[in-house]
Amino acid sequence: MSMPLNLKEGYRQFRTGRYTHEVERYLKLAQGQKPKAMIIGCADSRVDPATIFSAGPGELFVVRNVAALAPPYEETPGYHGTSAALEFAIEGLGIEDVVVMGHSYCGGVQAALTAATAQPVGRFIRPWVEIMAAARDEMLRDPNCPADPDERQYLMESLAVGVSIQNLKTFPFIQKALAEGRLRIHGARFSIAAGELEWRDPDTGVFEKVDVAAD
Repeated sequence: MSMPLNLKEGYRQFRTGRYTHEVERYLKLAQGQKPKAMIIGCADSRVDPATIFSAGPGELFVVRNVAALAPPYEETPGYHGTSAALEFAIEGLGIEDVVVMGHSYCGGVQAALTAATAQPVGRFIRPWVEIMAAARDEMLRDPNCPADPDERQYLMESLAVGVSIQNLKTFPFIQKALAEGRLRIHGARFSIAAGELEWRDPDTGVFEKVDVAAD
């Protein structure tokens, strides 16, 4: 069998460990899923929503892509994977909370910043991260834009979450769910090195560290 050894070993541990202990849960999940929250996260291997939120199988509906972006609503021909996931989550599963979760050291955000100088960043990556272009360009034009690359990266990571939240609100079925009070949209940012989660204030756009000691 040509299965990579690390994947085979991981599967072996799952079958002999977690699955054995949670077999009843998996049997129930085979009948359907009823998660209450959806996470739009980055494809980055270091930022796993299930790990960060200590979620078990069936508890989170997750879609991951480059830079944890939500595109704007559009009906042009093409493959709209993230939009399809949103439609299924809201219309099919009745998701109550959608969280856009960015993170530190995001390569997708870095690609968007690089694209501002017209350097190649990838045939498919560049048009995707251009979802952030308007916010990026406004940031770079601001005389108060940080000169330090790390500070600029952090600011763009935060702005990207706000862009995705605004894009989510362009979807008709999301607008309807928000108006009916059956959906909430949140923003978050995860620090890889510190293992800390920041939550976005919906009114100010400011991110504040989540206090794990608080109720």
